[in-house]
Amino acid sequence: MAQFVIATDLNRCVGCLACSVSCKVANGVNVGDFWLKVLRIGPNPIAGGSGQWPDVEHYYLPVQCQHCADPECVKVCPTGASHKLEDGTVQIDKSKCIGCQFCALACPYNVRYLNEEERVVEKCTLCEQKIAQGGLPQCVAQCNGRARYFGDIEQGIESLQGPIDPKHDGKGVSYEDVTSARVRLGDYVEPFEQEDVYQLPNVGNNPSFVYILRNRDWKGDE
Repeated sequence: MAQFVIATDLNRCVGCLACSVSCKVANGVNVGDFWLKVLRIGPNPIAGGSGQWPDVEHYYLPVQCQHCADPECVKVCPTGASHKLEDGTVQIDKSKCIGCQFCALACPYNVRYLNEEERVVEKCTLCEQKIAQGGLPQCVAQCNGRARYFGDIEQGIESLQGPIDPKHDGKGVSYEDVTSARVRLGDYVEPFEQEDVYQLPNVGNNPSFVYILRNRDWKGDE
């Protein structure tokens, strides 16, 4: 069984919010609702520094449905609306959703919400409509910092893919190539060690998404 995920290189994320905005546009997310939020973590003291500016640092942390391996939201859903597919993604069948919000209460990351107009719960789908046709989730395709990569984590984090850099190999790349060509995480991002790879807190749900952060203190457990 596959487990589709997104890996985010937090050292490359510039906090531009292109992922959040493009997600709303591609999926018709209502104003005031979000499938993806970008949090600023910090400022935090630099090790050995005074703890006062300029001896501080921060980074940005995109948070969305983690498409958990053992999702609590699926366990508590009374109708089977929340379910896990063979590709590892967690989806919502709106025709079965009764808007009870048990899943939203069970989610440890607060990434589900009730669509007040339709009275059904919504969240990130990993752009199921795009990945089913071999595309990338919109937040990955539109990442300006080339910080986000998508694929099957069972094949290894280095195998995850993102859009090619417009200045690949120092040459200009056409728009068509940028939207269709891929680059592997392992071939593009700066080197990292296993201890540089993090996940959001695990409360028995086994979150699938991973975050790479080098030379800074991970605060995602807080």
